[in-house]
Amino acid sequence: MDSSTTGTTGTGRQHAVVDSPYGPLTLVATGGVLSGLYMTGQRHRPPEESFGDRVAAAEGPFPAVVAQLSAYFAGERTAFDLPLRLEGTDFQRGVWDQLTRIPYGETWSYGELAARLGKPSASRAVGLANGKNPISIIVPCHRVIGASGSMTGYGGGVERKVRLLEFESGRTGRTVTAEGLF
Repeated sequence: MDSSTTGTTGTGRQHAVVDSPYGPLTLVATGGVLSGLYMTGQRHRPPEESFGDRVAAAEGPFPAVVAQLSAYFAGERTAFDLPLRLEGTDFQRGVWDQLTRIPYGETWSYGELAARLGKPSASRAVGLANGKNPISIIVPCHRVIGASGSMTGYGGGVERKVRLLEFESGRTGRTVTAEGLF
């Protein structure tokens, strides 16, 4: 996965809305590169007017994103290979980079993610950065759970988190409930 971290100065934004098994997804591109994937009602979702012009999903940078999301939802893809424009602090981008390393069908705790960043006491800060992930599903923040295996907060809602983990665990033999992984 290619992650660009450049700013947005002088670049245009556009967006498209696509259907998914988890409700409509708003795809946002900045300078022709995916910079956002937001669910309806998602916490930390920027205001609609910041998404730029609405275009068809078949235009601009969106066809490749739609194709890979479609393959993922069909169970034919377990990882994404798209250029991304992740805009945030250095710490946030470090957390988001680690999220892309969590294998399909697996979960890490916030503490484990913090330890992998070399900041074992920063699990709360990791949780805050995880919650502000601008490219859900593709940067799989849903794969981070509480130390006890509990389904802690998720920007797209705990119900969606459980459904995403159930979907992925269907290929690994694990069971997911709102209380945790079994």
